[in-house]
Amino acid sequence: MRHVVVTGAAGFIGSHLCEALLEGGWRVTGLDSFDRFYDPAVKWRNVSDCLGREGFKLVEGDIRDGVAVDAALGGGVDAVVHLAARAGVRPSIEEPLLYQDVNIQGTGVLLEGARKHAVGRFIFASSSSVYGNNRKVPFSESDNVDHPISPYAATKKAGELICHTYHHLHGMAVTCLRFFTVYGPRQRPDLAIHKFGRLIEQGKPIPVFGDGSMMRDYTFIADIVAGIVAALERAKGYHIYNLGNSSPVSLSDLIRVLEAALGKKALINRLPTQPGDVERTFADVSLARAELGFEPKTGLAAGLAEFVCWMRGS
Repeated sequence: MRHVVVTGAAGFIGSHLCEALLEGGWRVTGLDSFDRFYDPAVKWRNVSDCLGREGFKLVEGDIRDGVAVDAALGGGVDAVVHLAARAGVRPSIEEPLLYQDVNIQGTGVLLEGARKHAVGRFIFASSSSVYGNNRKVPFSESDNVDHPISPYAATKKAGELICHTYHHLHGMAVTCLRFFTVYGPRQRPDLAIHKFGRLIEQGKPIPVFGDGSMMRDYTFIADIVAGIVAALERAKGYHIYNLGNSSPVSLSDLIRVLEAALGKKALINRLPTQPGDVERTFADVSLARAELGFEPKTGLAAGLAEFVCWMRGS
C-alpha cells in the first residue's frame, strides 16, 4: 500500500484530501499542529471521519519541529503533500516574521526530512497570490512572479524556490500547485465566503473592502482535491501548475450568488481597500489540463449551494 504524509491534515483542504486518498487506497499519515489561528475544535471535527479508519494515522506536531517531522516520515513514506502553512494575506502584514518562520523554515525542515527519509515525491501547496498584481491575464505558470505584494505571497514564492533546490540537488520529484481561492464545505472561518455566509444568515452586515470590483477565481474544493491527487500520481521532475476554475467573479457578483444560495439579502458595510489584496486572480489551467488531466467541474452557484448546505448543518 502506498504511503503519503499530508501536512495540515486537519485543515480545510487537508481533511478533504485525506479522505480522498484513503478512498483511493493510500495509507495516510496526517501531520497537524492544531494551531490556534482558528478554533482547533473545528480542525478536530474536520478530521473526525478519518480518525479510527484503517490506514490513517495522525501525528500532532509542528512542521518546524524536526522530531515531529521524523515521527511522521518514518516507516517508509512514498510521498509528501505539504499543505500546512500560516495562512492569510492580511494577517501576514501584521506578523511577517511569524509567516516567514512557519512557511519558509517549516518547509525547509520538511524538505530536509523528506531527503533524509528518501521520500521520492513532494507536492507543495503554493498560492495564486505569488502573481501579485499581474497585468497579464489569465495568469500563466511562465509569468514573472518576482513582485509579491504581501509577506504571505513572498513566503509561497520562497517555498517554490526551496523546493526547486531540493529537486536539483537530490533528485526529488517536486510539484508546486498554485491554488486559486478555494471554497466549499469546511472552508476556514476567516475567509470571505464563510464569513459572509455566517453574517448574512444572522442578519448582520458583511465587511466589503473596496467597491466590489475586485475579482477572484473561486475554485471548489472537490476540483482542487482532484488536481492534488493527479499531481501526486504523476509527480516527476520539477513542475508548477495552476489549479483554478479559470472563471473570475467580482466580489459584488459573489455576494449576489451567495444571497441566492442563502435566500437572504446581505447588509453591506463598505470599507477601504486593504493593503496586500491583489486586484484580480485568473488561472490559466491549460498546462494542468494537458499534463495532469485537470478539469474543474463545479460552477460557483452549485459550489455555494453545497457550502450553504454544509454551513447550515455544521
